[in-house]
Amino acid sequence: MARGMVIVGAGECGGRAALALRDLGYEGPVTLVGDEPHPPYERPPLSKDAMVSDAPEIRAIASDEVLAEKSIRHIHSVQAVAIDREAHKVRLSDGSVLPYDKLLLATGSTPRKLPMPGLGRRCVYLRTFADALAIRAHLRAGRRVAIVGGGFIGLELAAAARKLGAAVTVIEAQPRILMRGVPAEIAEIIHDAHVAEGVDILCCDGIASIADDGNEVRVTLAGGREIVADLAIIGIGAVPVTGLAAEAGLVIDNGIAVDAELRTGDPDIFAAGDCCSFPLAVYGGRRVRLEAWRNAQEQGALAARNMLGAGEAHAAVPWFWSDQYGLSLQIAGLADEGRSIVRRDLGDGAFILFHLAEDGRLVAASGIGPGNAVARDIRLAEMLIAKRAQPAPEALGSQAIKLKSLLAA
Repeated sequence: MARGMVIVGAGECGGRAALALRDLGYEGPVTLVGDEPHPPYERPPLSKDAMVSDAPEIRAIASDEVLAEKSIRHIHSVQAVAIDREAHKVRLSDGSVLPYDKLLLATGSTPRKLPMPGLGRRCVYLRTFADALAIRAHLRAGRRVAIVGGGFIGLELAAAARKLGAAVTVIEAQPRILMRGVPAEIAEIIHDAHVAEGVDILCCDGIASIADDGNEVRVTLAGGREIVADLAIIGIGAVPVTGLAAEAGLVIDNGIAVDAELRTGDPDIFAAGDCCSFPLAVYGGRRVRLEAWRNAQEQGALAARNMLGAGEAHAAVPWFWSDQYGLSLQIAGLADEGRSIVRRDLGDGAFILFHLAEDGRLVAASGIGPGNAVARDIRLAEMLIAKRAQPAPEALGSQAIKLKSLLAA
């Protein structure tokens, strides 16, 4: 009798994998294990729509009813605590044991903790829907919000808080916001948009201490300035959830290490999404870990295919996006691979920066503009990156030459 497929992690990646197994015609048992009480849901809205809605709702990937219709067993509110690789079994925190033929670890990531004393209940992180509800309750006129970290999550929350009338201070220890993976030229536009909306952005200043007395938070900066807030949101990155894999003896390398087919060193255990690092062929096999919504979707589906024996390598080009104040920022590829940049203006303030490697290959494209102004050209750039194209820099920079024609060439 088939033991079936077990998926640990009921987020975007795990949920997509479970659905994909059924869509691919797999008829054996499928079990999805998650530590939250909800069905699998989208996380990007937590820092966007959920923050400005009067009644935030979960955007489910599949409801409990749909999971039941597809005979996907969803065990919620429990954690997987141990893997017996030899016996092909997973032990759960409620004491139960799940046998498996193939196991997928889609354990995701968790917010990086601020390593200092003084953090109390008014110092919070955003990862779950429950976190979002707790933060949302504080966002209103007259409230003061301090955000530690000038990355995507922190800035999206800053935009939402300002929209609801709260006073917002963003604290970033680096010389500028969005230091990781976003060109300075684009980060400056996002910075100016926040300042225009009344956000106070403090860069190049670390935190000396935090004091949370339960009523308010006092953040003292290394430079001596003190910020007093009703709520401090900490968004200083995320770390992959690898404990279960490490204890089972699987290799950890900036996440659970997998090959191009998302398989770990154990042929019957796969890992996908935020928790894993994998080689990207388009960048010469460079091992990367991506915390991105589309990557979680793509890898969930790919893992399902490979659990069924497809033997298919991950070939998708990384893609990220963020929406703030009506501006859409999109990035295809890995911007840090580029050695030179060519700018293409699209009109209405929108533009794309093309990142070229030393050999002339297009390795990334970063764009910003109102609404969907950059979406089409970023998609075409993504296809050029996948083809390892070496377009002429003057052609990339010319509005008169359509990117589609470069793709055809």
